[in-house]
Amino acid sequence: MSGAAPDAWLAGLIGREPRDKALYEQALTHGSASADHYERLEFLGDRVLGLVMADWLYQRFPQEKEGQLSRRFNHLVAGGTCARVARAIGVRTHLRLGKQARDDGAVDSDNVLGDVMEALIGALYLDAGMDAATGFVRRLWEGELDSQASAPKHPKSALQEWAAANHRRPPEYSLVERSGPQHALRFTVSVTIKGAGEARGEGHSKQEAETAAATALLTKLSG
Repeated sequence: MSGAAPDAWLAGLIGREPRDKALYEQALTHGSASADHYERLEFLGDRVLGLVMADWLYQRFPQEKEGQLSRRFNHLVAGGTCARVARAIGVRTHLRLGKQARDDGAVDSDNVLGDVMEALIGALYLDAGMDAATGFVRRLWEGELDSQASAPKHPKSALQEWAAANHRRPPEYSLVERSGPQHALRFTVSVTIKGAGEARGEGHSKQEAETAAATALLTKLSG
């Protein structure tokens, strides 16, 4: 697995030759490989992504209320969505990982890929400015945005509404297990609606696992 970002791949990705290639190398470097890794750029890129996405949604859906825009926003900036975009553009091939992280499967971790995707946005923002970062995000996220026929309802909200509509107590979530190395944590969560059913879900964060559990229980209840 390459420890560097080949010039052709990087130039094709950002649409220009980078002024400061070291920024992108840092964005692709995991903490297991170097002390000069992606976390600071991820911090910056997360904020850039949020601003670009909020502005885009505000312009794209002028008739939608704040709650609808928030549901779209939360889906589009979620770690799983960022990881999916990262896989689509071939980030996995260019990650720089230490041996232990590679052996632990960090190259396939949604946490790592999502963080690196945000770090690349941060790198581009520093290298070429806000306009370049905006165009980059819109190009890579266009398919994700277009796939939303309507503002998605969060599974946890939908499950809570089901419970209320069926005169049940609110869903109760409990952490069943937390496992894996720090860079690739895995959470298992159980959700129960008393008298209706129970389901489990897994994810790279407790919130992600709760969402998966809610989705599984909704599927069970609708079936």
